[in-house]
Amino acid sequence: MDTSGLKIGEVTERTGLSVPTLRHYDHLGLVTPSGRTPGGFRLYSEDDVRRILLVRRMKPLGFTLEQMRDFLTAADIIATTGTHPDDEGAQVQREHARATLAAIRDEARARYKKLKKQVSYAEEFLGLTTTLEP
Repeated sequence: MDTSGLKIGEVTERTGLSVPTLRHYDHLGLVTPSGRTPGGFRLYSEDDVRRILLVRRMKPLGFTLEQMRDFLTAADIIATTGTHPDDEGAQVQREHARATLAAIRDEARARYKKLKKQVSYAEEFLGLTTTLEP
């Protein structure tokens, strides 16, 4: 049992997420802590925190939990299957993972573009509201 790592309170401070949110992500299997204390408390590694931060950045862009899971799974596959370059199954998995990452990246770009336009409209609107004051 790994007893090194960050406690959940430390992770909430670093990520800005709440304890219930982190527990929910664990329950869903989205981001599972790498370790536990002897008493069963969650312990998060630096890699776990990086994964949590990825999820936190995807959430305001409107990605679903399933899309987040697919993204994290694809990232894991790319990170780990490179150790078996001659394995045909690993190559197929890696190609599927690359396609998943590309699709999510394209979707993130499209959502970013839409948000930028909305921010532009909000700025324009705020400017117009000041002209309405006497």
